Amino acid sequence: MQHKVIDAQDVVIRFAGDSGDGMQLTGTLFADASALYGNEISTFPDYPAEIRAPQGTVSGVSGFQVHVGSVEVNTPGDLCDVLVAMNPAALKANAKWAKPTATIIVDADAFDEKGLEKAAFATNDPIRELKIEDRNIILAPITSLTKESLKDSGLDAKSIVRSKNMFTLGMCYFMFNRPMEYTFEYLERKFKKKPQLIETNKKVLKDGFNYASNIHAIANTYTIKPAKQEKGLYRNINGNQATAWGLLAASEKSGRPLFCGSYPITPATAILEELAIHKELGAKTLQCEDEIAGICTSIGAAYAGSFAVTTTSGPGLSLKSEALGLAMITELPLVIVDVQRSGPSTGIPTKTEQTDLNQALYGRNGECPIMVMAAHSPSHCFDAAFYAGKYAMEHMMPVILLTEGFLGNGSEPWRIPSMKDYPAIVPPIITECEGAYKPFERDEVRFARKWALPGTPGLEHRVGGLEKNPAGVISSDPLNHEMMVAARAEKVARVANFIPELQVIGEDQADVLLVGWGGTFGHLYSAVKELQAAGKSVSLAHFDYINPLPKNTAEVFARYKKILVCELNCGQFANYLRAKLPQFQYEQCNKIQGQPFIVKDILDAVDKLF
Repeated sequence: MQHKVIDAQDVVIRFAGDSGDGMQLTGTLFADASALYGNEISTFPDYPAEIRAPQGTVSGVSGFQVHVGSVEVNTPGDLCDVLVAMNPAALKANAKWAKPTATIIVDADAFDEKGLEKAAFATNDPIRELKIEDRNIILAPITSLTKESLKDSGLDAKSIVRSKNMFTLGMCYFMFNRPMEYTFEYLERKFKKKPQLIETNKKVLKDGFNYASNIHAIANTYTIKPAKQEKGLYRNINGNQATAWGLLAASEKSGRPLFCGSYPITPATAILEELAIHKELGAKTLQCEDEIAGICTSIGAAYAGSFAVTTTSGPGLSLKSEALGLAMITELPLVIVDVQRSGPSTGIPTKTEQTDLNQALYGRNGECPIMVMAAHSPSHCFDAAFYAGKYAMEHMMPVILLTEGFLGNGSEPWRIPSMKDYPAIVPPIITECEGAYKPFERDEVRFARKWALPGTPGLEHRVGGLEKNPAGVISSDPLNHEMMVAARAEKVARVANFIPELQVIGEDQADVLLVGWGGTFGHLYSAVKELQAAGKSVSLAHFDYINPLPKNTAEVFARYKKILVCELNCGQFANYLRAKLPQFQYEQCNKIQGQPFIVKDILDAVDKLF
């Protein structure tokens, strides 16, 4: 068989296996190597929802998909060009994502009678049962070859078998002409105190590479040239890390020390963990006993003058709702990050959705409007977190920032910015005043009150959940209550004067306007480009700001014949738009499967409108 080296613009690789097979690490290392090589990438880690699913079963399969390109990459890809399946369950769960032309690499050692039984195959021929005979199937004895590679390493049998993911990674490095130096550097850092593991992992990685180069089953290998990118320093970053760094940047620009009080919850925990690393930047973190304590400690920190943050996911946002009302009525700056996951209740905690929007908008007692923002990509989480901090502190109010598991765990290249390019954050801190201090007296532009830090002479005051008048005195006067409710709502509404106007990707007038928010951006953008290339009259308006909406939203909507709102829920943003802008009709494209859109979902929905 003649070997061909194919110059590809982009490829999609999906790694799948048991939770203990190291597929997340394998995919991450492949993605990092590609990013450092200069490729565009987008990743999608797909974790099992059960903590300890039975080994070898479909419910225990862990996946990691990475889209690598020399051209612009905005999604992890719909279907994969290469599927690595470490056991029968991984093949069963992921065969549907393999293209008809895909190469499928399987660990032949795992495809025994016991493995097939655990994966609930009806026959002993899984390839025929899954109807994938037309794919290029590579049955490689990966476990046996790993044992042979490391038989003289001195490692115990369990550690040797655990190294099979590095053998698989070596095979993929051969297929895609990836340099191994970046992974060698990772191993040297990771196992600095265990030199034996550095050498054994390097050896099995090389042996996997050499095995792939010597077998004839791999007919084609691929080169993906570095992408043409704007000059600058780049790194691969996931959404949770970018969120943490954006919060730290807001702290730096405001001069206010950062405090994060949180309770660990999937998939938001990594933000708390990342912030805890950076004590040298003045960040203080507190892992609390529950979600309520997390937000309450943050409210206390905000009162004391800190840039206060709390992080959570949907179930935790429910528990924080009463204290969120307290932050709103006391008018203290607080950022609440909600990394959304599948619900309700515990739901499917490792899967992604956009089902917390109604809760973010309305999930509190009383008239309690709160600013709501959303990040649209892993790297955009940095900017979204920074501006959430800016609006919270400058407007003296809580801000909810919605991200998603898809963004928090997913990664992409990020051009490291210079902080001089970001605006100053100027909290309205007051140090003295003429006459009696009135804690709820407002400025005329933002309608925000001043921030008097405890201990400032002459500015002593009380805050709390009971209604007060502008002088800070508890009041149950009906007219005062109505005035204060209106004033707090007006403060949120006035943020529209400070956020960017809604931008449209595509023509100013078209047959269809795609509308989305949050992490659907990459799929919608890719779909619009494909539709436009096919001659369809389609544009895209994507919302990073939800409450308040950009001031020109109605003006934009009026220019399009049909509006299609796409979101990973049953229509929460569409219904919100119907309430805010009832003069327009809204079509819907919804998906509630714990998975992000694929581009084909969007294409099919648009086709129905023509």
